Amino acid sequence: MNMYAVPSPGIPGCPPGLEYLTQVDQLLIKQKVELIEALVGFESNNKYEVRNAMGQNVFYAVEENDCLSRQCCGPMRSFTIHILDNFGQEVITITRPLKCTSCLFPCCLQELEVQSPPGNTVGYVVQQWHPFSPKFLVANEHCEPVLKIHGPFCGWSCLPDVDFEILTMDEVSKIGKISKQWSGLLREAFTDTDNFGIKFPMDLDVRMKAVMIAACFLIDSELSVARILAITDENLM
Repeated sequence: MNMYAVPSPGIPGCPPGLEYLTQVDQLLIKQKVELIEALVGFESNNKYEVRNAMGQNVFYAVEENDCLSRQCCGPMRSFTIHILDNFGQEVITITRPLKCTSCLFPCCLQELEVQSPPGNTVGYVVQQWHPFSPKFLVANEHCEPVLKIHGPFCGWSCLPDVDFEILTMDEVSKIGKISKQWSGLLREAFTDTDNFGIKFPMDLDVRMKAVMIAACFLIDSELSVARILAITDENLM
């Protein structure tokens, strides 16, 4: 497994541990398949590898929550995700509270908080209500809107590859995208693992790059919920 050394810290305005993000405009988030989950459907804490365009690991992500929440709440569960560098130092902490998911009722929309380093908030991702399309608002540490993320119109849970566009606040310019990538029929059928690619401007604020990484985990959970609902609807027909 390739290991990628993080450059020396000390870049002004850059949270410690995120120096490498100043040098990239794309990343791959690859969820690790848990054997017990694939075989018996027992929901386990998710683990991820964050890789660069050359396939080298730059970060690792580990989900933290309790067994009861995982089994009872499934992908709607609350979680804390710890993102570590290759030296085992936690550089990003992502927290999502427990909230319901429904396209019909905008009273309890999904959100998460991003900290880097842990204890220092750098941004938020907040779901926006829409009856047909997944939409998210990206905000800075002061809860000021910075960017928008829009998913495809209707049927997005049924598509093998799903693109979420990263837009400016006026929705005029597309500056990047988050792509859920098809991982194969058997893997899709027996696990809830997804791979995500992120593309953003090289000169995007490094703190917003960290928030974009966090957005993938919120989108991942929403995709998992949509997949379950789609399967349920098929069984009822």
